[in-house]
Parts: sequence; structure tokens; C-alpha cells
Amino acid sequence: MKRTSAAALLTAPLLLFLLLSFVAPIGAFLWRAASDSEVAPVLPRTVAVLAAWDGAAVPGEDAFAALVADLREARARDRETGAGSIPRAAARLNADRPGFRGLLPMTARRAEAAFDGPARDAVLAISDEWNQAETWGAIRRAGGPLSSFHVLTALDLRQDATGAIRAAPEDQSVFRAVLLRSLWISLLVTAACLALGWPLAWLIATAGGRASTLLLGAVMLPFWISLVVRTAAWMVLLQREGVVNVALRGAGLIESPLPLMMNRFAVVLAMVHILLPFMVLPLVATFRALDPRLPRAAASLGAAPWRAFLRITLPLSLPGVGAGCLLVFIQALGFYVTPALLGGPNDQMLAWFVGFYATRSVNWGLAAALSLMLLVAVGLCVALYGRLAGFRRPGAA
Repeated sequence: MKRTSAAALLTAPLLLFLLLSFVAPIGAFLWRAASDSEVAPVLPRTVAVLAAWDGAAVPGEDAFAALVADLREARARDRETGAGSIPRAAARLNADRPGFRGLLPMTARRAEAAFDGPARDAVLAISDEWNQAETWGAIRRAGGPLSSFHVLTALDLRQDATGAIRAAPEDQSVFRAVLLRSLWISLLVTAACLALGWPLAWLIATAGGRASTLLLGAVMLPFWISLVVRTAAWMVLLQREGVVNVALRGAGLIESPLPLMMNRFAVVLAMVHILLPFMVLPLVATFRALDPRLPRAAASLGAAPWRAFLRITLPLSLPGVGAGCLLVFIQALGFYVTPALLGGPNDQMLAWFVGFYATRSVNWGLAAALSLMLLVAVGLCVALYGRLAGFRRPGAA
């Protein structure tokens, strides 16, 4: 008991540091995928009225009156504080239904004027957009405090005014194709790293002392160089007037420069170069742990070299293969810099879209939803590896 308490006290500062500097910021960011707090403070009465609306047709007079009252109050508050809550709410609604970025501020300006008669007639006179159920449905979906809008968008799904979930139109379906593209590129890179890394790791593990050290040092050498620098080096090599094209033209093998950049080939080539050490190192450790007497025993019993390889060496190397493939695949799935610099528009992976929505369009909710989708994909890969590798609970048989 005392040892357990002492160990807990010793690890408590590290756990606290990880919680505050790693878990909490990531958790706060991912929470944005489900939180929705821009619209409700601006349109509280409207959101409350629409909570009981069935979405089948345009709501009644009470919803129009609540909209006018909310916009008048929000506009007066924005003038006093300079908060700009109406533009923020309009930007959030515009992400759901294009046109809201101009519709909501315009309605707020014109709703300040006094009018006689029903609020419905006055609002419809401002814009006929308010006579469509989907316009009101966007407000209800953004009522918060929690919303599935960003997660559904990341899955290329849409929720209509009645609450039914449908597939997004073909011209708006982007992210599932991007996820499949990211998985495909990651699989290609993993397969290439395995094909190149297995014989290299075997050579390192079976070579002599100094040769093994030199080969292992050559594998570790890229870790001394920044990933951005290595990617930039591939740009120098592969561009139209780069080293490769100049060498090929100088040798008379080509007449015009080859398109070696801004395509899938360049992305996969550079990613394999960057991630190859993560495949080699687990394999080297596995090969060095193998008992060299086992293949010799199989040979002495009459097994051919290929049979000894298939029945002994390969099965015993599978833990290293699995660990290396998992390391390479997970890292490849989250690559951002290399595809952005070497790939074309159809070669960008999911991480590029996370960066785009987080920094350029400042849509933190969608960026968090895409990050959540990427996290789930990685979690499924780890779970699959655990299933195949036979993870066991402590104490299990």
C-alpha cells in the first residue's frame, strides 16, 4: 500500500502536467464539435418558440414577433457594447444555410423601424427568405447549447426543418471522399514502408557489429532534420527544373520535364521517405529478438529456406510488422505539411481541411468535428491492431 501511494505521488505531477497541457486543451477543442452558442444569445425568444415547431411549414405569428423583438434587442445591445453578436450569429447560420450572412443583419436593421400590423407581414416584406421553412429550420438547429450540425456536416449529412437526416447533395459531399482518400494514401505509404523496411531491417539485424551500427545510424539520421526541411528538399528534387528532371534530361532519357510534383506520386514518395524509420526500428528490434537457432533447426529437419521463412521467421516477425504498420499508418493519416507542399488539390488529406477551417475560415466547430472524425479513425485502427495482436487484460488467460 505504501509503495502504491509513493508511486502515485511521484507520478501525480506528470499526470497533472499532461492533463493541463494536453488532455484539457484537446478536450476543449473537440467540445466545439458539439457546442453551439452563437445564435441562442441573439435570438433567445425565437429559439424558444421554434422548440415546439414541427418544421412542416413556416411557423406562425409568434415566431415572427419573437424574431423582431430579439433582433431589436440584440441590435441595441450591440450599439452599446460593440460586441457584434448579430454578425457572429449570421456567420454561424450562413454555414448551415447560405445567405444568412446578409439576411440577418439586413432584417435587424429594418426591423428597428416602427410598423403597424402583424410582424409576419413586416418581416416578409423585408425578404421572402423568411417565408421558407428551411430558413427557420437553420435557426432551430443552431439553438444550442448542443448541436449535431458540425458532426453531420463532417459526415456529409444534412438535417432538414423537420429533423430528418438526409445525405448532402452530390456537389456538397466532400468530407467522406477526403477521409477515404486519406485512408488510401495512408495504406499506400504503409505498404511501401513495409516492402522497403522489412529487408532493410533484416539486413541491419543480421549484419556485423560496425556495419549494423552504420546502417542503423543511416536510418536514424533523418530524425536530425526537420520534417519541413525534408519536404522542401523533395520540392528541390522533383520540381520541373529540379535535380531529377535536369539529370534525366542531361542523360537523354527525357525530352521535356516530367510532372513529378503536385500529384499523388510526390506525396506518397515523400511520406515514405519520412516515415520509413518508424517501420524499420520496430522490425529491427523484433529480428534481433529472434532465436537464430530456429531457422537452422528447421533446415536440419529438411525444411527448404522458403518454408523455414514462411513457418518460422515470418510468423515470429509479425509483432514487429504490426507495430511498424500501426506507427506508420497513424502518422500518415494525420499528415499535413507534405501533402500541402507536394500535392495537388485532389491529394490533400483530412488534416489539411482541419487546418483550413481552423485558421482560414475560422470555423472551429467544423474543424473540431473533422478532428473528431480523424480521432475515431485512429482509434478504430488501434482497436483493430489490438484485436489482431491479441491484447489481453491483466490477469486474463
